[in-house]
Amino acid sequence: MSKKSIRLIVEIVAVMLAIVIFGVPFYFVLVNSFKTQSESAELSISWPKELHIIENYKKVLETQNGIVIRAFYNSTIITAISIVLLILICSMAGFVMQRRSSRASSFIDFMVLAGLMIPPAIVPTIWVLQGLRLFKTLPGIILIEAALNFPFCTMLYRQFMATIPREIDESAIIDGASGLKLFFNIVFPLLQPVTATITVTSAVGIFNDFVNPLYFLPGAKNATVQLTLYNFMGQFLTSWNLLFADVVLIIIPPLILFIFFNKQIVGGMTAGSLKA
Repeated sequence: MSKKSIRLIVEIVAVMLAIVIFGVPFYFVLVNSFKTQSESAELSISWPKELHIIENYKKVLETQNGIVIRAFYNSTIITAISIVLLILICSMAGFVMQRRSSRASSFIDFMVLAGLMIPPAIVPTIWVLQGLRLFKTLPGIILIEAALNFPFCTMLYRQFMATIPREIDESAIIDGASGLKLFFNIVFPLLQPVTATITVTSAVGIFNDFVNPLYFLPGAKNATVQLTLYNFMGQFLTSWNLLFADVVLIIIPPLILFIFFNKQIVGGMTAGSLKA
C-alpha cells in the first residue's frame, strides 16, 4: 500500500471520528430542541413526530420576561470589553517582555507563567471586589475575565513578537518615532494574526464562562447566557426541549466565530513557533 493511500485512509478515519465526537452530540441537542417536553424527556436521537421549532424557541426567548435576551446582552458586553482590554494590555506587555531584557525579566516571566498555573481564589477575590464596590457589577466581572486571560494572551503575543525583526524597531527609532508611536503605528498592525487568534479563543471562553459569573455576578438582572440554563432545570422537572433550545442559541455565536476565523486561529497559534 502506497503512502498516498495510507494518508487517505488516515484522513477518512479522522473525519469520521470528528463527525462522531462532535457531530452526534450537536445532532442530539438540535433534534431534542425540536420536540415536545415529553418526547425530549426520553433523551433519544430519534426524529420528533411533530416539529415544535418556533414554539420552543419562542418560549425560551420569552421566559422570565426575556431573561435570555438580557443575558445575551450582558454576555456580549462582558466579552467585547474584556477582549478590547486584553488586546491593548497584553500586546503592550508582550512587546515589552520580548524586546527588553533586565534582571527582572526572569521574575516577570515566572509571574506570568504562575498566572497560568495557579487557580484563582474565590473568597479573597470577592472581598477585593466588595472593597472596590465592583461586586455584582459588569465592570467587576470584566476585570476578572481580563485578569484570568491575561497570562495566556500575553504569552501568545510575546511568542509572536519574536517573529518580528528588531531592525524594524531600530529604523523607526532612528526616524524619530516615540515608544507609543513605534508600537501602535508599526508593530501593532503586524500582530493581526495573533490578535485574531486571541479575539476568537478568548471571546469563546469568556462568552461561555459559567463559574466566574456564578460567583462574581450573581442576581437575575446580571444573568449571562450560561446561567440561563438554570431556568429550564428543576428539582422535580426539567424541560429538556427548552434547555436544548437554549443550548443551541448559546452555541451559535461561538460557532460563527470559528467558522469565519478558523485559518486565523491556526495561523496565530503556530506563527510564533516558526522562529528558532
